[in-house]
Amino acid sequence: MTVESRSIRLNTQGHCDIVDITSEVAKQVADSGVKEGAVTVFVTGSTAGVTTIEYEPGLVADLKEMWDRVVPEKVPYRHDRAWGDGNGYAHVRAALLGPSLVIPLLNKRMALGTWQQIVLLDFDNRARSREVVVQIMGE
Repeated sequence: MTVESRSIRLNTQGHCDIVDITSEVAKQVADSGVKEGAVTVFVTGSTAGVTTIEYEPGLVADLKEMWDRVVPEKVPYRHDRAWGDGNGYAHVRAALLGPSLVIPLLNKRMALGTWQQIVLLDFDNRARSREVVVQIMGE
């Protein structure tokens, strides 16, 4: 079994910035020596997460609005009282979404559906430099 670890660096705007990282992950997979296996996509940090969606403007807006309804920004969070950084909501959102995603690899290609893209969601209350760890495993 081969295991290759790589990373993708990107700048985000925060405030539920949703960034399509599919092509960057696909490039890492294509450049690897793995033909069959899996790729794990993991964002470091506790105020961002990754998932898959159909990356189109309507759904991107719908997803942002959903987070505002489920975990509102303008309510009191104990984290904010403890640290004073005003991003308690970002930590809760990231915990609900999760930091990682595993995608099967078939013949050096990710087994994504036609309208399925990999996205990073940055929930923090400021712009950030993010690192996404891409670990490719298999034969």
